[in-house]
Amino acid sequence: MRLILASASPRRLALLGQIGVVPDAVDPADLDETPGKAELPALYAARIAAEKAVVVAARHDGALVLSGDTVVAAGRRILPKAESEAEARACLTLLSGRRHRVLSAITLIDGAGVARHRLSTNIVTFKRLEAADIDRYIASDEWRGKAGGYAIQGKAAGLIRAIQGSHSAIMGLPLYETRTLLKAAGHPLD
Repeated sequence: MRLILASASPRRLALLGQIGVVPDAVDPADLDETPGKAELPALYAARIAAEKAVVVAARHDGALVLSGDTVVAAGRRILPKAESEAEARACLTLLSGRRHRVLSAITLIDGAGVARHRLSTNIVTFKRLEAADIDRYIASDEWRGKAGGYAIQGKAAGLIRAIQGSHSAIMGLPLYETRTLLKAAGHPLD
């Protein structure tokens, strides 16, 4: 059975490779990812992952379709995928010295159209960031397009005091949950 990754994220593709999974195709869903008014972060992440899978499954009849969405949340607030230095700086300033959640949702639709969902909830604690810390990180350009304005797999790792949960989920794909869903759907695993 063909496996389609419904994501343009090079991190998700690389993470799948860590568990020996190579999708037959990568076909990102192009949809509006604007959160609904007062939409809670966990519900938002799950909704977007599910919608991506449905869109891509419609283009690949009978295939397994895997999608994901990762959300950085400070309380009930969903932080943006930073597209400007100002956005990244605002996110890092907000996260400085505090705990926040990283919610990584995945959906797998099997060949019969049955959808299975998982949500990984993780806690990340940043050290108290000084202006120079933020300036150096902004200069790295790693923050572009990253939820919450940072990438844990890069230079931001030196700014993070602690994590609770799945490192791979914080990067963008919870590997334990992904492997479990693929195995349950009969996809061959190493």
